[in-house]
Amino acid sequence: MSPLLSICITLIAFQIGIWIYKKTNFVLFNPLVVALIIIITILSIFKIPVKEYNKGGDMIFFFLAPATVLLAVPLYKQRETLKKNLIPILAGITVGSFAAVFSVLFLSKSLGLSKELIQSLLSKSITTAIGIEITKELGGNSSITVAAIVLTGIVGGTLGPITLKLFGVKEKIAVGLAMGTASHAIGTSKAVELGEVEGAMSGLAIGIAGIFTVFIVPLAIYFL
Repeated sequence: MSPLLSICITLIAFQIGIWIYKKTNFVLFNPLVVALIIIITILSIFKIPVKEYNKGGDMIFFFLAPATVLLAVPLYKQRETLKKNLIPILAGITVGSFAAVFSVLFLSKSLGLSKELIQSLLSKSITTAIGIEITKELGGNSSITVAAIVLTGIVGGTLGPITLKLFGVKEKIAVGLAMGTASHAIGTSKAVELGEVEGAMSGLAIGIAGIFTVFIVPLAIYFL
């Protein structure tokens, strides 16, 4: 299986996911979820090894970090909003980052999960590129980390807006920060749909939450 074929399968599956989501506008039909189901189905039917598929997947992953930088564009447009609300924004991301890490630690220990599994789950709420590196440093399993990050993003992107609406959170800055801090890039893609301010704040939260988590995780490991 050539890398080009892997890339084509991935892009076509994601485009189908986008088409279904736009047609149905149903939150559970998140384009990423649909794409995952399609890709897994294809790999299973044609008995394609994951390692073979990843020849193209690794090439897509290579562009993940540079693509994340593009989120700075909407943030630049909202720079005045950022200046006026800098302290609340930083406070919100800080609290959110601590909550994301220590909630995993508390629940994992309560459920009796192994140390390696806990180490692999601690960075579930940040972007994949940073999360994998943190897990490698901790000695965890990066495959579990990737799965946790994707699942967190899907759940956050799907249920995040509903949860915020349920609790009466309407402030655009707060909505964006919550989506970006809790569910990284996938949540940000949904935040962009909600509005320009939400998208910009969510994009900001991805970067800052990633940096904060680098320092918070060692503290969590100390308690572990």
